[in-house]
Amino acid sequence: MTTYFVTRHKGAVEWARGRGIKAQHIEHLDPDTIKPGDVVLGTLPVSVAAQVCTRGAKYLHLSLKTPPKRRGQELSAEDMDELGAELIEYEIRRV
Repeated sequence: MTTYFVTRHKGAVEWARGRGIKAQHIEHLDPDTIKPGDVVLGTLPVSVAAQVCTRGAKYLHLSLKTPPKRRGQELSAEDMDELGAELIEYEIRRV
């Protein structure tokens, strides 16, 4: 079992480390490499998250309450705390 944290953002990596989350940091996920029992953390497109779940892995979505004026900005770990960052598990499947 491998835990992956998919993000291009340094602040998100620091945020996860600050919470003791041990994961392999990657900037891009190839869903075909995911195995049953793996865990994927991040903010993935729904279609990719569904592929992760279909392959028998868990998907935890990095959720933030980002106001419009803060979107598109690089956030620090502290910024993420202020915006209520949390990891929420979702089971996603194509219907």
